[in-house]
Amino acid sequence: MNRVCSTILPCCFVFAVATAAEPKFERQVIDDAVEVGYGLAIGDVDGDGKPDILLADKRHFSWYKNPGWEEFPMVKNLTLRDNVSIAAADINGDGQVEVAVGARWNPGETAEKAKSGSVHYLVRPKDPTQAWKPIELNHDPTVHRMRWVKADDNQYRLVVLPLHGIGNKNGEGENGVNVRIHFAPLNQWDDPAEWKDTVLDDSLHKTHNFDDRDGDVLIGGAEGVVKRDVLNPREKDMRIITPENSGTEGVGEVRFGSGFIAAIEPMHGNQLVVYENPREWVRTVLTDQLNQGHALATGDLLGLGSDQIVVGWRNPDPEGKVGIRIFHRAAVDAPWKSFLLDDNQMATEDLKLADLDGDGKLDVIAAGRATKNLVIYWNRSE
Repeated sequence: MNRVCSTILPCCFVFAVATAAEPKFERQVIDDAVEVGYGLAIGDVDGDGKPDILLADKRHFSWYKNPGWEEFPMVKNLTLRDNVSIAAADINGDGQVEVAVGARWNPGETAEKAKSGSVHYLVRPKDPTQAWKPIELNHDPTVHRMRWVKADDNQYRLVVLPLHGIGNKNGEGENGVNVRIHFAPLNQWDDPAEWKDTVLDDSLHKTHNFDDRDGDVLIGGAEGVVKRDVLNPREKDMRIITPENSGTEGVGEVRFGSGFIAAIEPMHGNQLVVYENPREWVRTVLTDQLNQGHALATGDLLGLGSDQIVVGWRNPDPEGKVGIRIFHRAAVDAPWKSFLLDDNQMATEDLKLADLDGDGKLDVIAAGRATKNLVIYWNRSE
């Protein structure tokens, strides 16, 4: 079923930014019948050189073809419970993404993996608009987020993050969360026995999301932030931000930035914070007005030469609104400022940044839970 909406609405924002023209974004709804919009990924699915949008929704995984945004379901009803995550990257260099997904979302069941969590590699058909074949891989309960991570050896690993340690209750228990690395085989990708895995980190007892950059993985959890190198999964705990050294009450979303780390605190929290100066990890709260902050990205959307922060929340804030806000600063020592990208039309579950039209500027792609939509915010800034 094609649920594409081609509506393009201008949403122009004007503010003073040193050395940059005023930002302008156009809002285009490409799907107005999203059930939850749990997770997003961006990548070239059909090998035409254009990045497509991939969505993990409640009962199906789909991709939307650039530029017309026609929807093609990949897998429907994978498990008896909700889907929750999706990862896409061209890991073998053929110009088309490989896709892995997570399902059987059951965060209350932390012990029995047959009842909670799943990891599947999707085998590509000759025609990617047809159904893809799921191959189930090893997993822990409460699988929540995943992504393909490229290491310094130019090889990709699938890193999977559960929400809880096995058997833990309310974020407490004897077991840390098994952040697991899956190694793709050289061939026979459709044989689960050929996939190998190991634990990258198990030092946190409750986690929510993670980021990667240059082979390093940044993991946010109830006890702070851990940084790991995917090439060295057996190295000792690398806790870099803790309640003791920063005052954090736990981290939900976390992202690398240029010279900083951005985080939403606590899990599903109200605060957007940045950490700067690795020797001291100075913590600055940019806003405490979020409600269910659930989406975070960093990137240079405005051509300032350093990263801005894009944050989305999914429940009405103190003004009764959901939305997306972009935080920016003119220089490293300048104060952070912000503007609304979406004002009460996006109950943000997840968002990504990507240059979808090849103009050299990052666009924003977001999926909304209560608003039931998938939206592109086209970057028309000059």
